[in-house]
Amino acid sequence: QVQLVESGGGSVQAGGSLRLSCAASGYTYRTYCMGWFRQAPGKEREGVAAIDRDLRTSYIDSVKGRFTISRDNAKNTLYLQMNRLKPEDTAVYYCAADKTLRCSLGISFDDWGQGTQVTVSS
Repeated sequence: QVQLVESGGGSVQAGGSLRLSCAASGYTYRTYCMGWFRQAPGKEREGVAAIDRDLRTSYIDSVKGRFTISRDNAKNTLYLQMNRLKPEDTAVYYCAADKTLRCSLGISFDDWGQGTQVTVSS
């Protein structure tokens, strides 16, 4: 059974930084496609960044140059470093995993964490 547990959310002022972590267990983590998603109040969930088994990454345009997705396969942990945060980054952030080899933000991820709140004040 796949388990994903996010941490690292919190409140920060605009321009600040946060690093989210997602601890994974229950599967061969290093082979999986991993992603970060977010959902703001009243909005649909959107993909933020993805990383495949070969460490290739993809991002939505609004976070390019500010966010960095990475993974530590030895620790079974996924990260999202968020710099120069903006109020519009406020959302619940979720990590997700899928065994597909065609890793992208557009796939339907099988497994999800419970989410961690990120609040950016102006």
